[in-house]
Amino acid sequence: MCLECGCGETGHQHEGHTHSHDHGHDHGHSHDHSHGSEETITLSQKVLAHNDEHAAMNRAWLKERGVVALNIISSPGTGKTTLLERTLERLQGEVGCAVIAGDQRSDNDARRLENKGAQVCQIETGNSCHLDAVQVGEMLAKVVADDTKLLFIENVGNLICPSTFDLGEDFKVAMLSTTEGEDKPIKYPALFSQVPVAVLTKIDLIPHLDWDLARCRESLRQVRPGVFVFELSARTGEGLDEWIEYLKKLIS
Repeated sequence: MCLECGCGETGHQHEGHTHSHDHGHDHGHSHDHSHGSEETITLSQKVLAHNDEHAAMNRAWLKERGVVALNIISSPGTGKTTLLERTLERLQGEVGCAVIAGDQRSDNDARRLENKGAQVCQIETGNSCHLDAVQVGEMLAKVVADDTKLLFIENVGNLICPSTFDLGEDFKVAMLSTTEGEDKPIKYPALFSQVPVAVLTKIDLIPHLDWDLARCRESLRQVRPGVFVFELSARTGEGLDEWIEYLKKLIS
């Protein structure tokens, strides 16, 4: 289990907490390991408290400079990077932007976003399934320029772990594609229940899918009444104007 967020991920490594026990033999007596869950909860609380402290520092740093930060979260393959490509292209020359891109391995996303008029930094998280506030804080001075007004944080592709960690953003944005199914918000309410904005992507594929737009909207609003939903296709440009205008209003 991931001790940071309790999501069941096994990839996290914690210094000083590597435990390898072989219980294949019989000691002849029983052990009570009920204390383990309490230790896990305590460690998780400490990790989150430490993260929240740094998130507050990040938020203050960004506010002092007049930067609006969006923490974009979705499953892998939803289209975060493609949407950011189109967004940066549309805002280039009008709004100063910066991007922090998070992935477990590679700088593929950062290279895709180069030459779009924005400062871009890549964070490789290794075995971790999310970005944290310390990692983001270390990048802020490198990526935020004097004219930056919007900071996009492209989190690691995951609907569970990133929803737990405050990075110092103004708010989280959940993305959901038409290829994922209409009931994802109900299956993953930890994320979708806390976001004021959801972006529904790849709507150009609707005619080719057994997929119900009305049902997806219902699922979103079932877990987050009043959520503002953008429906767009970064590939065709449909619905992109509304998204761009919204971003401009955030900094006006």
